[in-house]
Amino acid sequence: MSTPDTWRKSSYSGGGEGNACVEIANRRSRMAIRDSKTPGRATLTFPTGSFVAFIEALKDGAHELTREL
Repeated sequence: MSTPDTWRKSSYSGGGEGNACVEIANRRSRMAIRDSKTPGRATLTFPTGSFVAFIEALKDGAHELTREL
């Protein structure tokens, strides 16, 4: 039997209705991610360990891109 996901929004989701962010949900061994503006559309899932590594990389600034002119 499948149980519904409990989605959480980031505390950094901004003002207003707070719908300009991503939401996450814990599943048994995976993390699910969706766009809060279109919750009925596609959901991405990642193994929990990969998701944790992704978040840590973001915190470390690995997401910053450089552009050469």
